[in-house]
Amino acid sequence: MIELLNIWKSYGETRVLKGVNLKVEKGDFVAIRGKSGAGKTTLLKIISLIEKPNKGEIKIFGRKANDLTDEEKSNLRLHNIGFIFQFFNLIPSLTVLENIELPLALAGIKKHERKKRARELLEYFSLLHLAERFPETLSGGERQRIAIIRALVNKPKIILADEPTSSLDDENTLLVIDLLTEINRDKKLAIILTTTDLHEKLPTTKDYILKDGQLHTKHAQTAQ
Repeated sequence: MIELLNIWKSYGETRVLKGVNLKVEKGDFVAIRGKSGAGKTTLLKIISLIEKPNKGEIKIFGRKANDLTDEEKSNLRLHNIGFIFQFFNLIPSLTVLENIELPLALAGIKKHERKKRARELLEYFSLLHLAERFPETLSGGERQRIAIIRALVNKPKIILADEPTSSLDDENTLLVIDLLTEINRDKKLAIILTTTDLHEKLPTTKDYILKDGQLHTKHAQTAQ
């Protein structure tokens, strides 16, 4: 699904990524661990084609990134990649249901179909009772689970989760990881998750540490 070949990225004189190689296949659960500032978010931005590397090649869903126009990259992100952020990025003036509908609206899906798909996902994950609530009335764990559902609503092929548990307590961290595990297992979506925790037990198929601009294998295990 995704292949990075000898990816280098610098900001001015600062080299962030130094020859990164990564391959992600359908159903993978990939953890990229590293300290703050190690380049994890930069790596996700390169994977999602938001940023260009200074050197190296990106292949995504069978296509070379260099062959894609900006419009094709935007459409690819909208329809194939779901994003989960550290601080939820829910819009406070919209209800839970409306927040989940938002990516569908951007994709031009009609209102009836948007509501139907959003409600079905909420019901699937037993969170339909939150549909008409506003983000400020939710706990941190509830907000992050809603953010995860929003990332799923366009039926992506891959989920990019940028430190999704860093602002949560232990109980809500477990709930969020359990939800991601369920998505990975039942929907066969590939997930790339970044974390500053070098030792947290995660249901990974591939586990890496990003250090000094390079990816190092931590361990590999099959969770399924």
